[in-house]
Amino acid sequence: MLFNDRLKLVAAAPSGAARKKHPAKAVMAGGFAGGLEIMCTFPTEYVKTQLQLDSRAVTPRYAGIGDCIQKTFKSHGFFGFYRGLSSLLYGSIPKASVRFMGYEALRNRMVDKDGKLTQVNTVLCGLGAGVMEAIVIVCPMETVKVKFIHDQNQAVPKYKGFFHGVREIVKQEGIRGTYQGLTATVLKQGSNQAIRFFVFNNLKSHFQGGDNTVEIGMARTFLCGGIAGAASVFGNTPLDVVKTRMQGLDRHLYRNTFHCAQMVLKHDGIKGFYKGTVPRLGRVVFDVAFVFMIYEKTMQVLDYVWKTD
Repeated sequence: MLFNDRLKLVAAAPSGAARKKHPAKAVMAGGFAGGLEIMCTFPTEYVKTQLQLDSRAVTPRYAGIGDCIQKTFKSHGFFGFYRGLSSLLYGSIPKASVRFMGYEALRNRMVDKDGKLTQVNTVLCGLGAGVMEAIVIVCPMETVKVKFIHDQNQAVPKYKGFFHGVREIVKQEGIRGTYQGLTATVLKQGSNQAIRFFVFNNLKSHFQGGDNTVEIGMARTFLCGGIAGAASVFGNTPLDVVKTRMQGLDRHLYRNTFHCAQMVLKHDGIKGFYKGTVPRLGRVVFDVAFVFMIYEKTMQVLDYVWKTD
């Protein structure tokens, strides 16, 4: 019997209730998916962050997405789009690990005897997973990433690398310096994962025809993840804009998250909350689709090689 066929049998067994997923497997599958994903999508994240930070400059450097891409390539070459990657890469693996571990741990506690979640519990599991990853990983990781990218726009960059940058931030601002914009980050990640897991699970259930033991395949999993990602972008880009402002080098201009949102509205209007939406949409749709697809497939492999029931 072919290996792939045996994986399908593992995914479909036992009949009846869906199998609970072991949190340790979720850590490994999530970390593997997260690491691969960030290597593919960082350039669009770089462009998005540049445009959001540039909107506050006295004299904006970029006329739009195309101009940002052209100037970055001209100044730094292809690898210029990967400046600041190290800070995000070091965090992406544990971020995805914490997210899926948190989701599966909560899901295992909330499913009914048939292995199903109510709609409310699906949202709560996603929300809980997002809050966990925000506090443990995302806020310090994103703060360092935004400071790195913002620093590259200065006449004389002061950060020489990831560890040097972290040392300088902690030296000058303390541990709190890596937790700037925590409220906005928790709101963003919590709403992100609540939307994504809710949309993904409902679409997956649709393709399964109500039988949650049915394997829907990689293509449909990718499709479900992509739609879930798009929904989350339109749902919380305003929070992403505020979070980025709160974590930049101009963070001192804002008293708190609410004050930052007020300033965005005052200076840029409603459209200011949707800066960087297009590059973010391009990144997130692929990002979420890719991660869900790799995660689901990796979990099948782990179920095959590591029996935990």
